[in-house]
Amino acid sequence: MKISIITTTFNSGKTIRDTMESVLKQTYQDYEYIIKDGASTDDTLEIIRQYEPRFKGKLKVISAPDKGIYDGMNKGIAVATGDVVGILNSDDFYTTDDILQSVYTVLNQSPDLDAVYGDLHYVNRRDLNKCVRYFTSRYFRPCLLRCGFMPGHQSFYCRRTVHERYGLYNLKYQTSSDFDMMVRLFAKHKIKTKYINKDFVTMRLGGMSTAGLRSKIKVNKDVAASLKDHGIYSNQLLQGVRYLWRIGEVLYARIWF
Repeated sequence: MKISIITTTFNSGKTIRDTMESVLKQTYQDYEYIIKDGASTDDTLEIIRQYEPRFKGKLKVISAPDKGIYDGMNKGIAVATGDVVGILNSDDFYTTDDILQSVYTVLNQSPDLDAVYGDLHYVNRRDLNKCVRYFTSRYFRPCLLRCGFMPGHQSFYCRRTVHERYGLYNLKYQTSSDFDMMVRLFAKHKIKTKYINKDFVTMRLGGMSTAGLRSKIKVNKDVAASLKDHGIYSNQLLQGVRYLWRIGEVLYARIWF
């Protein structure tokens, strides 16, 4: 079972080494690594080329202008040849070296499953050992989509046939196309999934999903638009619940990490 890992980059020279190193350390070796670069102007491509020999033919690099991170993901998925597809952002890295092994084991044991997902955690950009928020997908249920909840996107691995049947990321939702994907897959198409009790990915604070107030306002609008477009009722009160939940995630991280 080959797993396709897709990373989108744009001027990611400061972080891409950690991302690539974490892929190289994976114990499960039947994978291809696709990097879709949006025509970076820093040293991102130079670093990627330095690492290329270490992947021994498993690395595919595409560098061309695109319409943003979700367009890059779509272009990566379009050339993927693996049985399973997952996303690893260029600011992030695998928390442990057995993530792909865990994905393979569960999907291989249950051929009827369409996808798996797990947990992730956020760290201070200046101290990667300092957990500032722990995001668990343990309690996710499709009904919680109306509150803006979804599984950790960076921990979501689905069979490639899922994208072939149900499509790619909708670029209409500039900041929340990942949420829209979860709405389509879980609420509309009701794919069969399983939660893996494992911390998949370490994420640096400061990415698109954790940016400032203006970004959060845009995210809220995109989330509301996606739910409305798919006929799922929601309102501002329901949407606000997830921010209370996030406070709990931050407090949990302070107590246990």
